Amino acid sequence: MKTRRYLAHFGLRSRLARKRWTRHMLFLAGGICVGLAAIAMAWLADHAQHLFHALLARWPYAGLFVSPIGFGLCMWLAIAVFPNAQGSGIPQVIAALRLPQQRRGPLVSLRVALGKVVVMSLGLLAGASTGREGPTVQVGGAIMAALGRFAPYRQPGFLLAGSAAGVAAAFNTPLAGIVFAIEELSRSFEMRSLSLVIGAIVAAGLTSFALLGEYHYFGSPSAVLPLGAAWVVVPVCAILCGVLGGVFSRILIRFALGLPGRFGRAIKTHPVIFAAACGLGVALCGLASGIHVYGTGYEQARAIIDDGPAAVAHGFGAWKYAATMLSAISGIPGGIFAPSLAIGAGIASDLAPLLPPVPLDALVLIGMVSYLTGVVRAPITAFVITSEMTNNHAMVIPLMAAALIANGASQLVLSEGLYHALARITLARFAVDEPKPS
Repeated sequence: MKTRRYLAHFGLRSRLARKRWTRHMLFLAGGICVGLAAIAMAWLADHAQHLFHALLARWPYAGLFVSPIGFGLCMWLAIAVFPNAQGSGIPQVIAALRLPQQRRGPLVSLRVALGKVVVMSLGLLAGASTGREGPTVQVGGAIMAALGRFAPYRQPGFLLAGSAAGVAAAFNTPLAGIVFAIEELSRSFEMRSLSLVIGAIVAAGLTSFALLGEYHYFGSPSAVLPLGAAWVVVPVCAILCGVLGGVFSRILIRFALGLPGRFGRAIKTHPVIFAAACGLGVALCGLASGIHVYGTGYEQARAIIDDGPAAVAHGFGAWKYAATMLSAISGIPGGIFAPSLAIGAGIASDLAPLLPPVPLDALVLIGMVSYLTGVVRAPITAFVITSEMTNNHAMVIPLMAAALIANGASQLVLSEGLYHALARITLARFAVDEPKPS
């Protein structure tokens, strides 16, 4: 009798252990797949931008034709062929996390993920001022959600882990992936899922490291902000960038809700034509300011850090702001993380002559953190991402202070974070009452 009970107990524990390890292996396999997807998206984004710039080098006015046609095509594909692939991708993931698992498919399916990759690349090929990080988050979530169907029992953490791994792999910032998962993606984060989320992030990060090696998008600037009068640049830059970021998000939310009157009805009735008009506006921004406003903005932000204001045209921050705004309100797939960092770098660069003498690279990092915080209202994520992308620890305290001030400044014009406001709009389309925040 005792032997039978022992064998039954041993069999039960073996089955539970097998299911637990199967779940762990699925998380690790998903992290590897997300890392590979992020690398592929980075490659596609870089080559799309290079092709567009090569075209402009041969004919500077090509954007006046390519951008409107490209934006219109992207919007048509996002509506007719790949529904729910529009926009950044992060609001869709947040909305999916708030939906029952059986209703998440339209937002995080593999079809949507494929559409996100294809149409995002086409947008950059047409000169859109967009990033690939938001799309990578949605693609990562879709991959992990698909793998979650093979789990031996229901596990709600797959979508969250895939999205966090997408952030980590897109920026090569594993800590930021964890922070973003807690601060922005899931504000009701379950600690029992933490180890699985970290496992997926580690797998995605190791995949990226194995294929690309150790790298930091903005190099390793030795920026330091000396104590004393130089610290006045922190509140000045943070307040300006925070307010501008909040205004950007407020306008984007207003367009997502729909404009009132005849103009709003025209946009809703003819979204492809409106997207083409936005593409023409981006091309005009490019003609007025040089070719620097197109694309993700990584190269321009790094050039400002390394070489100073001379690396880009004067007023780059303002023109990049306009081009990114037009790209975002057009509705085509593409993120705003990387362009926001470039805008912050440009604003800080243009502010430099008006402020007390400080190391320019330090001021640029403050601008990047401040503007990104103003847009997304995720201050911890903003300074962690910037610190990891620059491998700079000496600036952690100034960046934390800038993020805190910028968040308060943005709150003056924006009562709710951008991604959560857009997620609420997405949920409204599914006729689901959003849970009230605690």
